[in-house]
Amino acid sequence: MNPANPRYDFDFAVAGGGPAGSSAAISLGQLGHSVVLFERETFPRFHIGESLLSTANDAFAALGVTKRIEAAGFPEKWGARLLTHDGQTGRYVDFANAREVTTPQTYQVCRQEFDRILLERAREVGVDVREACNVTACEFTPDAAILDVASRGDTAAARVRVRALLDATGRGGLIARKFNLRTEEPRLANVAIYSHYTNVPRLEGPRPDDIRLIACNNAGWFWLIPISKELTSVGVVLPKALYRRWANGSSSEETLNRTISETPVVAELMRNARREWPVRVEKDFSYSASAYAGNRWILAGDAGSFLDPVFSTGVSIAMESGIEAAAELHRALEGNDFSASSFAAFSRRQRKRFETFRRFVVGFYTPQFRDVFFSPDPPKLIFRSVVTILAGRWNAGLWTRFLNQLFFAMISIQKRLNITPPVFRRDRDAGYPIQTRSEDSITHGVRPLAPPVGQR
Repeated sequence: MNPANPRYDFDFAVAGGGPAGSSAAISLGQLGHSVVLFERETFPRFHIGESLLSTANDAFAALGVTKRIEAAGFPEKWGARLLTHDGQTGRYVDFANAREVTTPQTYQVCRQEFDRILLERAREVGVDVREACNVTACEFTPDAAILDVASRGDTAAARVRVRALLDATGRGGLIARKFNLRTEEPRLANVAIYSHYTNVPRLEGPRPDDIRLIACNNAGWFWLIPISKELTSVGVVLPKALYRRWANGSSSEETLNRTISETPVVAELMRNARREWPVRVEKDFSYSASAYAGNRWILAGDAGSFLDPVFSTGVSIAMESGIEAAAELHRALEGNDFSASSFAAFSRRQRKRFETFRRFVVGFYTPQFRDVFFSPDPPKLIFRSVVTILAGRWNAGLWTRFLNQLFFAMISIQKRLNITPPVFRRDRDAGYPIQTRSEDSITHGVRPLAPPVGQR
């Protein structure tokens, strides 16, 4: 409780105990605020999103968990190995070559253990962590955020009064759904089918645990992510129309096995693999929000936006946005101003980060982007700047941003002239999403302005 101010049970409430929620709660606790965190599950629990970006190291330092992450024994990630479906072309993406990235080496993580480390750190800095507790409803008055919270097994919900609510409920989107903030991404209406396996061979050479990103002989792609000494996360992502054709009434397990068998590089790697978990499916997981904050509420991580996992942005963005959201709430308390207008700069920053990565993700689902991206010998200066963004430095300097513009200019040219040999199919059956006129400006970095959120 909050004896310093009996009008509030706590200064702040955080809904959701994943990387965004835990990072926000840790940051608020470190700043001396009274914080309660409600997590509907009981940890440890399964979660997808196992590959991090280099900029996660900055978050680890800010949260005080660097030594614990290092001691956890997670596989080291220095970048990615790109391969075409037949293994005929591909190359490394090396974070050590990225501009403006101070610590390139990051990790592939087992989320059960990774999320537990963050949640325990939140407890350590004084956060009141309540697992198996779900925020079922919320309302906002001029001077408080009021939450209804249900504990597992209890029939009656408790009411909690705080200064502001930080929503980190992920795809559940407590506030996004309440205020109808969510915008789906039609060109990223994809389906992921995945599981965990043993006996998957690692990469040869000094960096055996880097992620492998393998393009299918269509618009789909595979990930292979070592998450422990024994386990490898293996999944395929398919545009929804392509998934429907491939699944055609089959079970998720049958569909995954079929895509593996019809992708030669993956079929060879999985020849002796043994599945250790049920096959899981995630659908329609790309979306954004028209606003990331309002009167006495703020969104962090997947509660605000999420992108297709091709560039492994999810966890790193979640931690970064959680830390930023905590700083915003701290500033708001100092100025006693929790209005939507006071959070405008925060919303702009979240949207800018989303749109920076979105441009790459949408581009990936075109054959021209893949021709250039998977080229074994791309222009070194330009690609070094591309890797800087993909290592997580989305707000890079002017020179890096300029070189990235040249990269997308190369892709536009590739649509008309073959500046690199065309490798990927262009036919309709390949299943690439079709770009509409209304989406063209978004793809080129200009998104229509959202209507004002108003006093919510």
